[in-house]
Amino acid sequence: MTRLQVDERVRLMQDVPELGLHRGEIGLVCSTWFSPSTAYEVEFHHDSPEFGVRALLTADQLQEERLTVA
Repeated sequence: MTRLQVDERVRLMQDVPELGLHRGEIGLVCSTWFSPSTAYEVEFHHDSPEFGVRALLTADQLQEERLTVA
């Protein structure tokens, strides 16, 4: 996987039950952490755009979400 960028849309590839997140949810990369290893702070919105859940995730937990144009 290429390095994810801030403001990039990503799909969660595994459940994170302690945060109420489920595989397949779409989130937005908010920041990148480099130490001690690379991780991504991703914000997910469930029911309301005003309230999001932020999670610190590794690249193997995420997949780039590419928009398709019909």
